[in-house]
Parts: sequence; structure tokens; C-alpha cells
Amino acid sequence: MIKSLAYLGVNSPEYKAWETFGPEVLGLQHAGHGPDGAVRLRLDDAAYRITIHPGERNAIAYIGWNVKDEADAKTAAERVLAHGIEVTRSRSEENAQRKVEGFYWFHDPSGFRHELSWGQVHTVTPFHPGRGISGFRTAEQGLGHVVLAVADLEQGDRFYREVMGFHQSDTVRDASLEAHFYHVNGRHHSLAISSLPTRQVAFLHLMIEVNSLNDVGAAHDMCEQRGIPITTTLGRHSNDHMISFYMYTPSGFRLEYGWGGLDVDQDLWVPRTYDKPSSWGHRRQHKELTALMMDDAPAA
Repeated sequence: MIKSLAYLGVNSPEYKAWETFGPEVLGLQHAGHGPDGAVRLRLDDAAYRITIHPGERNAIAYIGWNVKDEADAKTAAERVLAHGIEVTRSRSEENAQRKVEGFYWFHDPSGFRHELSWGQVHTVTPFHPGRGISGFRTAEQGLGHVVLAVADLEQGDRFYREVMGFHQSDTVRDASLEAHFYHVNGRHHSLAISSLPTRQVAFLHLMIEVNSLNDVGAAHDMCEQRGIPITTTLGRHSNDHMISFYMYTPSGFRLEYGWGGLDVDQDLWVPRTYDKPSSWGHRRQHKELTALMMDDAPAA
């Protein structure tokens, strides 16, 4: 049922910093503000895909998934409801803020808020990047991918595959690391889950993909020039072949900035297991990596 990662919402006391960080470092377009002062950021012809809301602490607010239409959203919502999880239909004012026709929302077994949305608004006004870049790989592949630390890896794997309908791409097992990767379209993965040694639930990172390797290099230089912490050096992942590096955002979570991700064919793809997450590079620069918790109060 799910077609792509449509949008992401975060709460943060540092939301104003995204007015410059988004355009000047990432190359996103500042797409105005929400009723609460939220900073909206655009990557393509969608009205916006990333929203940073004002908040007392850095926290993940919601993850928006795109489905074909209202009928598919209702069917997917009924599967979640049958699993014993409460599902709520969005209000008209919420639809206006997300720039969609409608959505159903719920909290998964780890507590993350997911929104099954349809009719995402696209605008005829051309996308204008905040700095000179070749653009972002989105379209039918959506925003990019998100990686979550879940409370119970086995439970999470069953829920995302059997209830939400994600398709397994592969698994990485390396020492204490175990992570599952899932696709819903041609992008190798739109979702990945892992577990932390503390069994802490957290939002680990967001990946956005640019259309040129040069854009990755330019962003890397920009981070060094501005003193933005690079948490993981430039490298190439073993499973999706993405060449990328990771940085800290003003809101405390990591963002993977990459190019060259692998495409998958759902009819032909056979899930694999890898013994290393990367074939080269991707050395951690920080021993402790911060991650976003979840906010107790859902964002509007």
C-alpha cells in the first residue's frame, strides 16, 4: 500500500537555525512558515517535505508515508487497527498544514507516530535550491529514507513487514549491529530499523539523496568550513551502494547526505545479508552519537 516516504516532522528549540542550515548547507528551499512558526523546507515540486516545528526539546514528531488514494489509506489503517493499535483520521486543519488531502495516523509498537497520507500537494512553481546544486532524487522514490532504533527488533520487523507492508531489502549483521532494511519502491530502502544496546527508542537519521557526487563533496566542504560536525566520514555502503557522509543537524539528529543509491526491482529482488555496513570509509568521528527521542505531545 505504501508508495514512498512523503514527509518528516521534527520538534526543536533550534527550529529557526534551519532557515539558513537548510538552504545554505543542504541546498533545500525555504518554503515559508507554518502557523506555529515552523520552518518548512522543499526538495522538489512537492510543497514541502521537511518541517521543523518549535519545541522545548529536540524530538521526532511524525513520519509521513504516501499511499495511492483514500481507499488504500483506509485499507492500510484497517490492518493497523486489526493489529490492536488505535488509528485516528486527520482533521481538515491538519491536512492543510501537511499539504495533503488527508491521512490516518497511529503510533507503532515503539511509539513512533506514522501518517498514511494521500494527495500530497505539488506546486507548479519551480524548485529553487538554496545554493547551486543539481537537485535531489525524489519523484516516485519520495523524500529519502529514515532509520529508527526500535524497542524490540523482532517485533518491529514483523510489524513493518506484516502490518505496514514494507518489503525486505536486506539485513546487516556486524558484531553488535543488526539492522533490517525495507523498500516500497525503486529506492533500495525507505526505512531501516535497528536496536541500541540500551534498547532505547530513537530516531537515528534521515537520508536525502542528491543527483551528483559533486554535490556531496560541496556539502562536505561546507560542513568543514562552517564547523558543522561530520559524524561519519565519506564512504560507500555495502548494501545500497550509497556514497555519503553524515552530519549533525541543528536539531541534534544525524543527516546522511548521499549520491548513487542502488535501485531495486520488487519482482526480482532477493534479500541478502551483509557482514559490514560499508565497503569503504564511513568511519565514526564521534564515540557518542545523539539521536532524537519522541515527543509526548503530537505536533499539529
